[in-house]
Amino acid sequence: MQPPAPLPELARPLRVLFINDTSRNGGPGRTLYYILKFADASRMHKTVLLPRPGVVSELLSEKGIADELLFESDLVENIVEPWDRAIEREDFEVAPPKKLLRAAGNVFRGGRGFFRLAKLVREGRYDAIFCNGTTACFAGGGLSAVTGVPSLWHCFYTSVGAPIRPLHSALAASTGVASICCVSRATTVLYPHCPEKVHLTHDAIDVVEFAAGNTEPRIREEFGWPADAIVVGSQGRILPKKGYFEFVRAAHKSMTMLDEGLRRRVRFIAFGDTPQDVVPDHLEECRALVRDLGLEGAFAFPGFRSDVKPYVREFDVSVVPSIYEDPLPRAVLEAMALGKPVCVFDVGGMGEMVRDGYNGALIPGRPADVNGLAEAIARYVRDPELRAKHGAASRHRAETEFDSRPHAARLQRELERIVLGRSP
Repeated sequence: MQPPAPLPELARPLRVLFINDTSRNGGPGRTLYYILKFADASRMHKTVLLPRPGVVSELLSEKGIADELLFESDLVENIVEPWDRAIEREDFEVAPPKKLLRAAGNVFRGGRGFFRLAKLVREGRYDAIFCNGTTACFAGGGLSAVTGVPSLWHCFYTSVGAPIRPLHSALAASTGVASICCVSRATTVLYPHCPEKVHLTHDAIDVVEFAAGNTEPRIREEFGWPADAIVVGSQGRILPKKGYFEFVRAAHKSMTMLDEGLRRRVRFIAFGDTPQDVVPDHLEECRALVRDLGLEGAFAFPGFRSDVKPYVREFDVSVVPSIYEDPLPRAVLEAMALGKPVCVFDVGGMGEMVRDGYNGALIPGRPADVNGLAEAIARYVRDPELRAKHGAASRHRAETEFDSRPHAARLQRELERIVLGRSP
């Protein structure tokens, strides 16, 4: 990865409003953290807007990450959420009339919040709006239309719902949306009508923070596993589209491909939980499948960990089993940076990170080839030299192609371009 050319002189730091559309944990929030961490603070005043305090605000509260941290409670995260707090899983079980009332109220709240944001943009004299996430892109596109302040869409999504697709397309093509930075080729398919705005800007990771020597291992000690255990692990949100049923079934099949000695040593583990705005609780469904397949003791779903580095460091093999057009999941980048071979289905942006036979296994994903995943897992379990070779290749790719430092510089350059009107 070539470093970008030096940036030109500025008369003053640009004032940029960064809108992140969720206060919950997730890839976009963590990506925003690294963008702000490595941006040149002398060239940009960074205001971050979130719906409410939460995991993302705790992450961004680190000194120097954001110059200002603001909250807009009417930046609605879910259409049927209560009006005074974040949604919880039990909220989906309320009576339909109450859901409709909440939805109607949230439409009003969204409109009210939009007008407050427009006032904020004008009074704050912002030069640009950075839209991080799906709802943030809608909000930023509308704000650009009414305030004249240009917006940059940071696109993490590969589809939008049919009812809002026309609005999304119209906003993307509008003059206020000056640039669309897509984290993978899979996300660019949403913009065939305005290709001149689209820039492929792969997501990235702090390769210094995510280096094996910078964190202490924890899995074997915490779970009481033997020192010679072979750990096949995963981390992420536990959702049906993330493929954890397929991972459990592949683990079960792979055990039949191993000799008795390796079957005793191999352990499977998946860190993460099902967000409160998703029903049913897929984490519990996955635990039930583990029991049904007789994998207790061999496959664990221990839940969410705020810092996955000490756990991923001890993976011998990483599996990120998404079965939908996953744009560019951070779980793959984390595993790569920590020097792990990665097994994925060939969907979304997976093939932009994992090269089959070089730093992992790229398995047919339409439909998901569970047998192929099982074979790849078994192959890595049997061959420690292959694990080491592909793990080293993963680390090399992370360092040379997915480092957060040049990534932040490229996005900062693009923000300056849309404000100052220079050619790309």
